[in-house]
Amino acid sequence: MKQPKLKRKLNLLDVFCISTGAMISSGLFILPGIAHAKAGPAVILSYLLAGLLAAAGMLSQAELVSAMPKAGGTYFYVTRALGSGMGTVNGLITWLSLSVKSAFALVGMAAFGMLVFNFDMRLLAIGMTVLFVGLNLAGIKEASRAQVAIVLGLLTILAFYVVRGLPQVQLSNLEPFAPLGLDPILRTAGFVFISYGGLLKIASVAEEVSKPAKTIPLGMALSLITVIVLYLLVISVTTGVLDGTTLDNSLTPISDGARAFMGTPGSIVLAVAAMLAFISTANAGIMAAARYPLALARDGFLPNVFSRVGKRSRTPYVAILATGLFMIFTLVLKLDLLVKTASTILILTYAFSCLSVIVLRESKLQNYQPTFRSPLYPIVQIVAIVGFGLLVFEIGGAALVTTGLLIGGGGLVYLLYGRVRTSRESALIYLIERITAKELTTRSLEAELKEIIRERDEILKDRFDHLIEAAEVIDIDRSVSMDEFFQMAATRLARRLDTSTNEIYELLLKRENESTTVLTPHLAIPHIIIQGKKKFDILLARSRPGIEFPDSPDRIHAVFVLVGTPDERPFHLKSLAAIAQIISDPRFEEKWMAAKGAEGLRDVILLGERRR
Repeated sequence: MKQPKLKRKLNLLDVFCISTGAMISSGLFILPGIAHAKAGPAVILSYLLAGLLAAAGMLSQAELVSAMPKAGGTYFYVTRALGSGMGTVNGLITWLSLSVKSAFALVGMAAFGMLVFNFDMRLLAIGMTVLFVGLNLAGIKEASRAQVAIVLGLLTILAFYVVRGLPQVQLSNLEPFAPLGLDPILRTAGFVFISYGGLLKIASVAEEVSKPAKTIPLGMALSLITVIVLYLLVISVTTGVLDGTTLDNSLTPISDGARAFMGTPGSIVLAVAAMLAFISTANAGIMAAARYPLALARDGFLPNVFSRVGKRSRTPYVAILATGLFMIFTLVLKLDLLVKTASTILILTYAFSCLSVIVLRESKLQNYQPTFRSPLYPIVQIVAIVGFGLLVFEIGGAALVTTGLLIGGGGLVYLLYGRVRTSRESALIYLIERITAKELTTRSLEAELKEIIRERDEILKDRFDHLIEAAEVIDIDRSVSMDEFFQMAATRLARRLDTSTNEIYELLLKRENESTTVLTPHLAIPHIIIQGKKKFDILLARSRPGIEFPDSPDRIHAVFVLVGTPDERPFHLKSLAAIAQIISDPRFEEKWMAAKGAEGLRDVILLGERRR
């Protein structure tokens, strides 16, 4: 049974608040004190370095999501880039990781709640899990509205904290700035890197974002810049108003900082802010995590039940319920090791994103067409992968072992369930094909990417599209004369239009003798009118060595032949206008010459930018 599609309801503010809310939690309200004990006041630099490394990963994420804005985020990219096995493992362990981090956020919220309310911490966390699962079941827009309200309230409180706190900073608390040297600063950057892990969550809901190719990269960039600046300002104030001994031993550093210059009321306000932060992280986590089993089930690597979408809410309700149940299960376990494992997985996910960009670009997939391209490629990706590798080994042996076991479990799910039910092409196969010059692919990935672009850019097929999809294509591997080419074209078109080959050939020659149809040094568009009614066709041709037109000093590599009856003249003109818009792309000739086979040539036209 065909499931209802997810609906594009999220705008730039929603994207910004989901991403921002997912990042501001334990990284700001718990870790600064622990991190200060490791690096001293230079913890400020540790957060900055971690943020810059996250920015490198964000650039790769932004490129991938602008090319493939689909539910499942990194699972979807990794599967299409590195293969089904790697993708399945990544999807499963990232789902578990996001669920654990969301559960941990609710535990943190409950811990702060105990400062204000006298409740059992874990019961409160379970209650909040049920509440946010219900909110997500109601619809993503409803969950996002709650997220926007929470994040805007949180940012307002933190801005107030910074404005009130900056004048109270004591420079003596910042001296000596790096008492333990450079190494602890670098190690602490790895420790606090997870503060930026929430940035990955927005890619998971990309399929539900309006104009995702532009909205998500912009929202991610604005969110990361905001969070980096906010972290630096809030931690600078906290370090400057608390003495080192107090800060080193604090698990509620921001609330303690507020108490230092605003008294108990200030401490309570920042405790409320911390609760808002943990709630927003958990809400965003449920929202993002649930899209992973949905995407896995769509591809056949999990049972189809996980792909079910509510007809009214348009939410993956089975995946959301499964995520909520897993979170409640983790709440009764000891979370320390699980959280470290989740952190390791998120760092690996950043690394997989960078590797996916490299493989997708080097595979030369024609329909991999991101609207945002990571600058300084591949330097940014290589440096980031090395940096993420170093961070992973800073986490600790126990977390690495647990991560390894989870990876093994994901591999078994793929081997025993997914592999026997479905198979998918990956960009890695295209890269191997390119290197070995052997035919290994079926173009199924190219076809999928084409449909994603159509969905992303909201391209509705019209008559011109249907004609191109069925058009005759001649791909010539040698140099030919115009006369020889016209003979080839006339033979193909006559059969399709049920008319005389000689008639079409003579009309093409006559049209060319009246005035050349060569429009650019590399392109010609011969177009003629034939007798009859309700007949129209287009033929596409390419000759890499070139076609010799008498009136052109250059050999022609692209030819579009248009043939129609008099009653089709209006559509004839519309088709000429559509082609004119498509070939105005400065990269048209490059794309045309690089296209692989007849389908590749059709795709250059079908995905070309034009008014519809």
